This record gives sequence, C-alpha cells and structure tokens, in this order.
Amino acid sequence: MTTRALITTTDAGTRRRPRRPQAADVPPRAMAPGPLARVFGIIALVVATLYFLVPVYWLIVASTKSNTDLTTTFGFWFADWNLGANYDSLMGWTQGLFWRWVGNSLFYSVSAGVIGTLFAVMAGYAIAKFAFPGKRIAVGVIMAGLLLPVALLTVPLYIEFDALGLTNTAWAIIIPSAVSPFGVFLGMVYAQSSVPTELLEAARIDGAGEARIFFTIVMRLLGPAMVTIFLFIFVATWNNFLLPLMMISSQDLKPVTLGLYGMMSYFAPDKGAVMLGALLGVIPLIVLFFTLQRYWRSGLAAGAVKG
Repeated sequence: MTTRALITTTDAGTRRRPRRPQAADVPPRAMAPGPLARVFGIIALVVATLYFLVPVYWLIVASTKSNTDLTTTFGFWFADWNLGANYDSLMGWTQGLFWRWVGNSLFYSVSAGVIGTLFAVMAGYAIAKFAFPGKRIAVGVIMAGLLLPVALLTVPLYIEFDALGLTNTAWAIIIPSAVSPFGVFLGMVYAQSSVPTELLEAARIDGAGEARIFFTIVMRLLGPAMVTIFLFIFVATWNNFLLPLMMISSQDLKPVTLGLYGMMSYFAPDKGAVMLGALLGVIPLIVLFFTLQRYWRSGLAAGAVKG
C-alpha cells in the first residue's frame, strides 16, 4: 500500500491584494465639497466634540475637589486631590445606599429597555407588514404620542398607578418607561425597508407560523433598529427624574438620579461628593454605548449593500 503526499503550493501572485481606490469611487467634482465647506465642516465637528466632552472633563475635575476648591480654584484644572474624601462623604451622605441606587437604575433601565424594545418592534412590524382595521388610526395615535411631552403624562400616570396599588414599586418605573412611541415608529419604518415581503411569503409557504417568522427571521433583520430603540429607552429611563420623584418614596427603591437630588436638597451639601456621584452614575451609560456601538454599526453596514 502506497501513500501519496499531497503538497499544496500557493502562488504569491494569486494572493488577494487590498482593493485600490478606483476613479468610480471618487464623487463627481460638482458634488465634492469645496475648501470652504471642508473648513466649516471641520470647525463644526470640533465644536460638537468640545460641546460633549468638556462637561465630562469638568465633571471629572470637579469630583476631585472640595467645596472650597470648587469656588476658589480654576474650574478646568485639578487642585488638592480630594477624591477619597469625596467618596467617603458620598457613602456617608447616602448611608451606604449609593451603589444600591445605581443598581436600581440599571435594573429599571435594562428591564424597560428589553420589554420596550420587544414590544416596539413587534408593533412596528405588525403595522408595516399586516393590513388590519384601524391601521391608520393606530399610526395617528403613535404620531400623537411622539408630540406629547413625558412630563404632561406623569400626573395621570401617578393617579392610575395609585389606583392600582403599584406606586412605590419597581413596576411604577418599568411599565411607563417601556412604552416608546418613537420605538414603534422606528420599528415600523425599519420593517418597511429591511424586511422583504417575498421572504415572509416564502416562509409561510414552507409552513412557518407568524410567531416563528418573527422570532427567527424578522428579529435578525431588525437588529440595528432594536439596538437603537434599546439605547433610547435605556438612556431615557436612566435620566428620568420626574417619574421616580412622583412614584417612589422608599429609599431602597430610588434610582441614582433621585438619590443625588436628595443629596442636593440638604443644607450646604458636599458638592464634590455630589459631582463624584454624578460621575459614577454616568459610567454605566458610557460603557453601554461603547459596548453596543460595534453591533449597531456592523448591523447598519450589513444592511447597507445588497447583492
């Protein structure tokens, strides 16, 4: 019995080389921005970057200062390092409940984000791909919900939840925050453009039910929209102040926004400790954005080109 050795050779000339820019990739000269437009564009980007980053930098600097240094030193540079004392003061003022408040905010935001995203894409997909009586009325109600300010609905919500006995519970925060007219609208628009009707008909011909089609096909196609909706609901729930102020009275159920407001309501509060609490309270949002950014961008890029 003989054994043959298989030898594979690779030609250096047949290796895939990076694609060079072609003339077709360059936009027409009539559409290309001029030098003045480029300068204004760069200036606008720099101003926008400073607008968003300078407050964060100032918050980092302020969280390391004492009350005296906050008023007597330059605001955008460090003074005597007081970070450890501010953290001890933060724990003392909050009676050790600060991290519990952060956990409450995380629980409320994640729960409302997951529930709200699921229901938003389900409703948006149904409106986009199904014909049913009252469809135009449903779209009109959703658009009206986009125009109503959240503060206008807080008092009616409190009356309803108080009648149901749900005030001072986690549901008083999660249920109202999970309702997102913008999420339904975004899911509807994205389903109209990203979910082919032919694909749904082929799945129905193969015997798939509507629930299986949605959870195995549609949800994958709506991935970028779901990430966007989740981020909007998460941030809105995390930053919400008026709703917890009306609904929550227990110290153990407060979110971090309401807890920090309680610190500022004291006479002569330790402002450096409050700044440190605000900085620690915004870190989960920063981590969330950096974590979900790649999924958001990859999903958008995957659906940008057909073929």
